[in-house]
Amino acid sequence: MRRTGSREEPLSFGRAYAHSQTFSELFQAGMQLVEETAAYLDGDGRAAASELNRPASIVYATESMRLTTRLMQLASWLLLHRAVNEGEMTLDQAAEEKHKIRLDQALTAMRGPGWDELPEGFKALIDRSVSLQKRVQMIDAALFDDGRATLEEAPSPVASQLAALQDAFEKRVG
Repeated sequence: MRRTGSREEPLSFGRAYAHSQTFSELFQAGMQLVEETAAYLDGDGRAAASELNRPASIVYATESMRLTTRLMQLASWLLLHRAVNEGEMTLDQAAEEKHKIRLDQALTAMRGPGWDELPEGFKALIDRSVSLQKRVQMIDAALFDDGRATLEEAPSPVASQLAALQDAFEKRVG
């Protein structure tokens, strides 16, 4: 609970998370993965793909589309929450906009014929994107419950002592 004046309000997990160091690190890691993937697909990946046999070439094309789509959705989610963090929108507005973002797409890659021939760097990017997607899905589930979720903290002895000190200070100053 958060004390505002004389009343207590539930602590918004979404608001607290959007301003946290954890979110900042997730944002940086996600955007770095987007940049790495774009550089790979335009450079080393393009060269490696041209040398693949037909089955591997089809898997590469399919997985590169899935990878870029996944990363676009994740980047959209991250940018949405950065906007909340920077005060450009409220968590309620973000909840309304998040329905446009698809975090529920398949998490597994096509690991059939041709998969083993794919470049290791490409497979590593896929695995990292899937890991990021799982992490974002868990955070998203914690943030939103029918559009908005709050985390109510159980009262702790420290919190009650701090509240008592604050009350005593306010009585003495006031």
